[in-house]
Amino acid sequence: MAVIHSDDRQTVAAEPGLQRQVMSHSPELMLVRNRMEPGWVGALHSHPHQQIVYVVSGHLHFRLAEERHELKAGDSLYVPGGVAHSGSSTEGCEVLDIFTPLREDYLPKSRERKDREQGNRDQ
Repeated sequence: MAVIHSDDRQTVAAEPGLQRQVMSHSPELMLVRNRMEPGWVGALHSHPHQQIVYVVSGHLHFRLAEERHELKAGDSLYVPGGVAHSGSSTEGCEVLDIFTPLREDYLPKSRERKDREQGNRDQ
């Protein structure tokens, strides 16, 4: 695998207020860089992947099941697979997520395939 540079051209708007860049990954492991704008609110969701959240800068409000956590630069949190969670940021922040196994839905080819499949269902 080649070196993945922190290049904004590889960043995608994952949802309003959230920029995502898939960094290095293998079938078992994935590193993802996220930048949240001030006022970003993520939806409550779950996935089968285990996840580690590391706050690079800013302040992240994080809900893990029924627990609430305030994370600042340098803090990290483990999210077990299948557990509902969400995040938000009033001031904006940068976060690194580590997933195992990798999130195929974050890969560009998977997103294109998912969009095509969704389009076929809508017809």
